[in-house]
Amino acid sequence: MTRRLILMRHAKSSWDDPRLDDIDRSLNARGQSNAKTMGAWLKAQGYFPDQALVSVATRTQQTFERVAQGLGMQPELRVIDRLYLASELRILQELKKATGQTVLLIAHNPGIGEFAARFAKNPPAHGDFLRYPTCATTVFELGAENWSEVRYGANPVLDFAIPREIDI
Repeated sequence: MTRRLILMRHAKSSWDDPRLDDIDRSLNARGQSNAKTMGAWLKAQGYFPDQALVSVATRTQQTFERVAQGLGMQPELRVIDRLYLASELRILQELKKATGQTVLLIAHNPGIGEFAARFAKNPPAHGDFLRYPTCATTVFELGAENWSEVRYGANPVLDFAIPREIDI
């Protein structure tokens, strides 16, 4: 059975409280809505993750919660310190430890956007793919038999979406 990666940047976060550390910023109202929309989109497309690898940041965990609501299911969750503001190399290192069949990974820019660009065998022509805006989501088919063997440039893109283009 084919393995898949659902790669998502966290949804739009709030900057309302300048006293908060970056790691503690939560989603704003638009971010909450967008994350739920992306979950519903994943469900409508038939992409059901059985495992989620999520950065320790509040906004990534809240993104996961809203995505799970939209999906109508709760994948196994692993909150990972090393995904907070991770480089594309660190994201690859953490992904190699995955155990699910379809893995949802939620992290931050610039690392997640750089990872998406390098991971793709066939980057989509979409104008926002390289920018990887908040809640951008790419679905990859794995170009390897298992997670420990994944590498850059070998993974076909099945889908790419951003919230403002979704009509669920």
